[in-house]
Amino acid sequence: MKQTFAEHVIDFNSHLQYTGTLPPGIRIMNPFREQPQVMDIMQQFYRKYYGDHHRRRMIMGINPGRLGSGATGIPFTDTKRLTEVLGIGINGIKTHEPSSVFVYDVISAYGGPVAFYKDFYFASVSPLGFTSVKADGSEINYNYYDSKALTNAVYDFMVSSIRQQLEFGIDTDVCYCFGTGKNAAFLQQLNAKEQFFKTIVPLEHPRFIMQYRQKRKEEFITKYLEAFAAYSK
Repeated sequence: MKQTFAEHVIDFNSHLQYTGTLPPGIRIMNPFREQPQVMDIMQQFYRKYYGDHHRRRMIMGINPGRLGSGATGIPFTDTKRLTEVLGIGINGIKTHEPSSVFVYDVISAYGGPVAFYKDFYFASVSPLGFTSVKADGSEINYNYYDSKALTNAVYDFMVSSIRQQLEFGIDTDVCYCFGTGKNAAFLQQLNAKEQFFKTIVPLEHPRFIMQYRQKRKEEFITKYLEAFAAYSK
């Protein structure tokens, strides 16, 4: 029997592992191996919203952050959205991620999680996150493009991961890219070489909107919805 979209994603996430060498001071962040309850939460989410064979368009982020999918295993979903919007419980941890606030405002405007997740699948250029270890031992989010050494180190891993996810049932006519700067530039260059998608549509990153353009939030929600509508079938 053909695997559902959910089972494809669960299998992918369950086997996610980076085995290469990272530049000094950079740590890989794999919530599926580091957080005991994340695997269960991730499975609940995908079985709830992706237990079908529907084709979906991909929205590509940068890489997981500590407070969003680094905590829940679900892209752009902090623990607050997880419990209050998706109805999935999580114990012992509370996170608030501004990107998640904006994304779920978009999801609400689209018609809610059931409607949205039937049409879209969140991915990231790198499916695993990174942190930079500071001198005092604390960690901060780090992006795959923040150093050329890191980009080079994880390049093959990123390409392979994207290829695997395209097999889930992804509509390759369009990919929406979160980030109009470095993420879009890298993804467009990568796409020109690897031919993943016919079109890349960059959209302002939710974190940028919440940090620098919050007063114009409704305008950006409309922009997102218009971009989604332009490529709907």
